[in-house]
Amino acid sequence: MHRPPTTQEFVLGELRRAIVSGQLAPGQPIRQDAVAQQLGVSRVPLREALKILEAEGQVVYRPHRGYSVAELSLEDLQEVYRMRELLESEAARIAAHRYTDTDLKLITEAHDAVEAAATSGDLGSMIAANRRFHFALLEPAGMPRLMRVVRTLWDATDAYRAVYYNADTNRERVRREHDAILHAATTHNAEDLVRLLNEHRQHAVAALRNTICPE
Repeated sequence: MHRPPTTQEFVLGELRRAIVSGQLAPGQPIRQDAVAQQLGVSRVPLREALKILEAEGQVVYRPHRGYSVAELSLEDLQEVYRMRELLESEAARIAAHRYTDTDLKLITEAHDAVEAAATSGDLGSMIAANRRFHFALLEPAGMPRLMRVVRTLWDATDAYRAVYYNADTNRERVRREHDAILHAATTHNAEDLVRLLNEHRQHAVAALRNTICPE
């Protein structure tokens, strides 16, 4: 049985969803009174949640101006994705040789959820299922400390992910690449899995570079 979330956890989850969906866009001010009223909470758990997001780099605080969603930065994106490449490659290389039937079932279910959400045009569900797919691929490595860092890196780029998934061409590319990644996982091909995941991240950075720094 899952314990009910605390008020802070509830608020944090709602803010994350708003950033991922683009409801809170990069650079947009976060009006604490309005958000607290909308969620039916006091400002105390809201401030606590905002401090967590600030530590992750998802929001920024400026004196006399308050909190706003972090602006998109190409340098920040490249640094985070380079760190992800190093850590996720290590986990994927180990995990590929350890996948059980149960692991592969979870990976396949997450893959299918991405497909279903993409077909129905449900952007929020597609982004959530994409996260489940990637973590299902990596967690069988049995490296909990490494995975905690990877989660923090993913959290720090939620705003980028929302922008990336907003384009039809990017969503179609994700679907094609996920098909190849799933095949590498089901055949326990570690080198292909690492290579395909690296290419998957590189394509995302390349697409976002054009969005963040248009010529």
